[in-house]
Amino acid sequence: MKTRFLPALLAFCAAGTVLAADPAAPKAIVNFDNWQKYTDIKDQYIPTDQGEQSILDELKQAIIQDANQLVHDGVTLTITFQDIDLAGDIEPGRSAQWDQVRIVKDIYPPRFKFTWSLADAAGKVLKQGKEDMTDTSFQMRATIDPSDRLHYEKDILKDWMQGAVHGVVGS
Repeated sequence: MKTRFLPALLAFCAAGTVLAADPAAPKAIVNFDNWQKYTDIKDQYIPTDQGEQSILDELKQAIIQDANQLVHDGVTLTITFQDIDLAGDIEPGRSAQWDQVRIVKDIYPPRFKFTWSLADAAGKVLKQGKEDMTDTSFQMRATIDPSDRLHYEKDILKDWMQGAVHGVVGS
């Protein structure tokens, strides 16, 4: 009896190893739908599509970095943005030297519209939602790095992510 039990136990353990979470699997997938029509993702230093793409790339990397710390192994967070409005605004009609400077005031809060889901390694959706977020008290945040040009946006998204992934454990 012991000799038949050992191979079955080894097969079971091997199967468990195969089913275990893939450590190389991404913990976050970030998509930007129709980003050219977003409300405001202007880069004050590079006022072109290239500058806007650099803003999106920076946000994407911040989300991935935070997800690597917050999302459990075996779970993937997928976020698809439909609109982004960065904190502040580039006010037209200023002098030539101020024409491309982002002015941050409480009347220009950051806004995000996105859908999201958390799925296990098999693709089963564990939690999902749709967000339309505006942080009107964004200037009251105690931020880690105020010299980061997207510190308000990154802080808001990290706070949201902490709440969204809370209690969701992978397989």
